[in-house]
Amino acid sequence: MIAPDKTFFTGNRERVYDLLKGGILVVPAYTQMQRGNDAAFAFEQEANFWYLTGIDYPDWWLLLDGKRRRSWLVAPHVEEHHELFDGSLSPSDAKQISGVDEVISQREADSWLRQAARSHPLAYVVDVPPYSEHFGFSLNPAAREARDKLDRVFTKVEDFRLELAKLRAVKQPIEIDTMQTAIDLTVKAFSDVRPRLAAYKYEYEVEADFTAYFRRHGAEGHAYDPIVAAGANACTLHYTHNESRLKKGELLLIDIGARYYGYAADITRTYALGKPTKRQQEVHQAVRQAQKDIIALIEPDLPLEEYQTAVDAIMQKALVELKLIKSLDDPDYRKYFPHAISHGLGIDVHDALGRPRVLRPGMVLTVEPGIYIPEEGIGVRIEDDILVTDTGRKNLSAKLSTDM
Repeated sequence: MIAPDKTFFTGNRERVYDLLKGGILVVPAYTQMQRGNDAAFAFEQEANFWYLTGIDYPDWWLLLDGKRRRSWLVAPHVEEHHELFDGSLSPSDAKQISGVDEVISQREADSWLRQAARSHPLAYVVDVPPYSEHFGFSLNPAAREARDKLDRVFTKVEDFRLELAKLRAVKQPIEIDTMQTAIDLTVKAFSDVRPRLAAYKYEYEVEADFTAYFRRHGAEGHAYDPIVAAGANACTLHYTHNESRLKKGELLLIDIGARYYGYAADITRTYALGKPTKRQQEVHQAVRQAQKDIIALIEPDLPLEEYQTAVDAIMQKALVELKLIKSLDDPDYRKYFPHAISHGLGIDVHDALGRPRVLRPGMVLTVEPGIYIPEEGIGVRIEDDILVTDTGRKNLSAKLSTDM
């Protein structure tokens, strides 16, 4: 397996230089976040910073000068006791991982910014995500702190997230290979766990065996909090408690993906615990057929608006046939299919695609139709990871059967 290395990160920065057109860009890493009292959560890096540096430590900054086509990493000051307990990254190792031109101190970076402001009234930054006020959780403060600092130095500061999203949306061959490894690990974990479903008593036992499989086989762990949802729990779309007892006669929805060398898989299957009822089979088959029909739509240059219209028609038809809605224009459509059909996939499990008008070769997106019927205690979702190719599409997780 050839994983992303400094050649990859250096190449990404070269592409950013072209987009900057002589400007400068500041990209902050995430900072460590509190878990409880004096303990921190396991650190997970900001995706754009990792894409440009490969550095997986908190509080670093990346400075890019598009005119000189040079890069600097800014090393954080690490107190001696923090280095003793948590370790740190040396400047030489940071340079070796990322391939940057130079590693400088925070004081040197402040001087660099003041000097840059004399000839660059505009600076670009990776700002807070758009629409973050709707997220329902507190943001990592690193982006806001970087923006506030640049606002004090430069006449104008603009967000560069959209340009980076467009760049990251089309995956390079090494990214696709790495994602395929993450997906293959996830498929194998499903294949390892599924034959033993009858032996599990609780949702968390299923989660535990996925976790063990990922770590035993070289994955960094889960790409996101796993969803193991039995019965009516599956109707909570981001259910992550994973603590209920498994009961025969229910369905079990498993939405899980490994992270491998920074890249995510995202796969969902819904299985019967024991013999499924006729109604459960009908709902599962409706989702399975819908997914098959929707995947067949994907091709390069497909307008996203046209894709969404076709998806709506397919899902509405399925809900009519299940007698959940009365007609294709029934306003209850979104009651039973309340989420998006697709999202980008990459370093982030919900990778931004850069607001594209059409699908482009190299994009990787999920296809995940679901039907959720709270009043019947049934929730079914089937999700695969699809690469847009030059001539159509490739299902990267096709080796995993979608049967129940």
